[in-house]
Amino acid sequence: MNRRRFPLRPLAALRTTLVGTLSLFLAFGAAGAGGTTASAADTNSLQLSGTTTSGIHNTYDPGAFTYLAQGLDTGTSMIELDVWDDFFTQEWKVSHSSLTSNGNNCVNASTAADLYTGGTNKNLESCLDDVRVWLGAHPGHGPLIIKLEMKAGFQANLGMSPAKLDQSISAHLGGLVYKPNDLLNKPGGGQYDTLDDAAKAGNWPTRAQLAGRVLLEIIPGTVEENNPTDTLWTDKEYATYLRNLHTAGTTAQANIFPSVHNAASGDPRTRYSDTTLRPWFVAFDGDAAAYVGNGIDTSWYDTNHYLLFMTDSQNVSPALDDVSPSSSDASARVALLAKAHATVASNDWRGLLDVQSLVLPRG
Repeated sequence: MNRRRFPLRPLAALRTTLVGTLSLFLAFGAAGAGGTTASAADTNSLQLSGTTTSGIHNTYDPGAFTYLAQGLDTGTSMIELDVWDDFFTQEWKVSHSSLTSNGNNCVNASTAADLYTGGTNKNLESCLDDVRVWLGAHPGHGPLIIKLEMKAGFQANLGMSPAKLDQSISAHLGGLVYKPNDLLNKPGGGQYDTLDDAAKAGNWPTRAQLAGRVLLEIIPGTVEENNPTDTLWTDKEYATYLRNLHTAGTTAQANIFPSVHNAASGDPRTRYSDTTLRPWFVAFDGDAAAYVGNGIDTSWYDTNHYLLFMTDSQNVSPALDDVSPSSSDASARVALLAKAHATVASNDWRGLLDVQSLVLPRG
């Protein structure tokens, strides 16, 4: 991929205009195929839980983008980072397959001019710095979701705990983060008792209110889920931590929404035998084809204003190309998943800026 060095703001302005025009055109085209559509102003006025957007799988991969900022330049609403807890060095590494080394496109930018230059393969904190700097140069960008896959989970007994991860996020993203505690806060004062209560009450802010901000989602990783000796997965561990913070009156320390991983019928939270954990999950994550093709009532997620992340959008029948389907087919697929009540349709369509910038009404 060619390295790009250019003045950032003029390009951003041009890209925003072109992408916005293409997005509206394709959204209306997708509506003709059975989806719904609204103007940009309409979708900005909708709550986060009332819209469907596109997201890019493994955005950190240097095979996808030379620099993380180029992934953000697509206009996507979600990026994904694979995180390893290197307890030897007490660092959070970002890579697809290595616990002890980084393999990513993050550059530790301090200014917008740094985003497309310099050495890559930095730690998670540098990736977060790149996001912060990029958002600072694009203040009108809609809310950005950062999906964290904890490849091998946490190792709290070795110093790599949920609290340590939250400290890193606070240090590098600061007030940009929309936290679980923000969802708990009632508009007139006071708080809901649980995230479930807040979500069911429709307490999510609008996309306009979240412009330029970040929401973080976390799921168990592939290594963790295939490790027979690991009995405390990321979802349960972070939800326990979040519940305990709330009990102590320190919920604001938490930066992340834990997700129930993998599609299932009914209320997937029943898998947690500790019933006190269930109300701390309002995000759900699984394969799009499993949600759409297996008779799961996805309207339940929408009715309760839960966030629903559908992965591998291309695999819903009829399957599309993994990386380069036509723009019309890809936009129609996002519209289909919007109708199926997805919050984010995750994919690897990194070259389709018109699709990545889509914002559609949910349902």
